[in-house]
Amino acid sequence: MLSLGPQVVTFDCYGTLIDWESGIRGAFRSLFERTGGARDVDVGRLFELYEAEEKRVEKEDYRSYREVLTETSRRVASKTGLKISERDAGFLAEDLPRWKSFEETNPALRKLSANCKLGILSNVDEDLLAGTLKHLAVPFDLIVTAEQVHSYKPGKAHFERARKIIGGESTWVHVAGSLYHDVEPAVRLGVAVVWVNRKELALPGNLSRGEVSLVRGLGELSGLFGF
Repeated sequence: MLSLGPQVVTFDCYGTLIDWESGIRGAFRSLFERTGGARDVDVGRLFELYEAEEKRVEKEDYRSYREVLTETSRRVASKTGLKISERDAGFLAEDLPRWKSFEETNPALRKLSANCKLGILSNVDEDLLAGTLKHLAVPFDLIVTAEQVHSYKPGKAHFERARKIIGGESTWVHVAGSLYHDVEPAVRLGVAVVWVNRKELALPGNLSRGEVSLVRGLGELSGLFGF
């Protein structure tokens, strides 16, 4: 159950604070422009395939997120007949630090930071996140990465590490755009969670409004929290 005025608010990063979908689509377009290949490919379809393949790669033995990005790109290429050279296979990791935040991200973070501590729980490597943090306007009090815990959400390691750091005396809410990576595991672990439902999708039947609070964008968080 969500409490008003949480003392700690953590966020998923890519897809919640950072426009991950536009970043991946843009990186594929840039690759095709640079290499002169696959000009007629449906980049939207490529993103959907990429998203599904990445989940499969993350379920395998732990590897760095840089390697996850590269391996997923190789599998997408194999399934679609795209030609991506070994030299270009790491194009997503190279592009990731340039991916931009959503328009409402920084205004929302500034407002929240005046009222509570902020954190990030992300499926990413430390060096890649360091590039991303340059796009975010506030410092974070707590950061848990896949590199730290050698695990990817929806695994529980990020949440367990965060809970240990935060301690049981502080009220904590996690905010995320992904049902699969964040909302569903947070509910299973008893972590208060807000789903950032930018596409205004229906809440799946396995979740209830008593378990999950919904906002359409980060700008609604301060009102939801009573700040």
